[in-house]
Amino acid sequence: MVTIESVQQGIAAGLACEHLEVIGDGQHFQALIVSNRFSGRSRVQRHQLVYQALGERMREEIHALSMKTLTPEEWRSGG
Repeated sequence: MVTIESVQQGIAAGLACEHLEVIGDGQHFQALIVSNRFSGRSRVQRHQLVYQALGERMREEIHALSMKTLTPEEWRSGG
């Protein structure tokens, strides 16, 4: 079973995050991800960066991941 911690570690290992929160039930997860890497990128591009960080796990282990992806500036201003 996939854990909140393993999803969080997977994202953090592949994407430098200023802030990262993950909640979920083992199959469905929600993440708040704040990263400088999101600057100048569309929402789709931001999500692609997270999918890349998770790699094969996204296709094989994680059934659903809902994301809110913000730059540090967006997060500080209430995102």
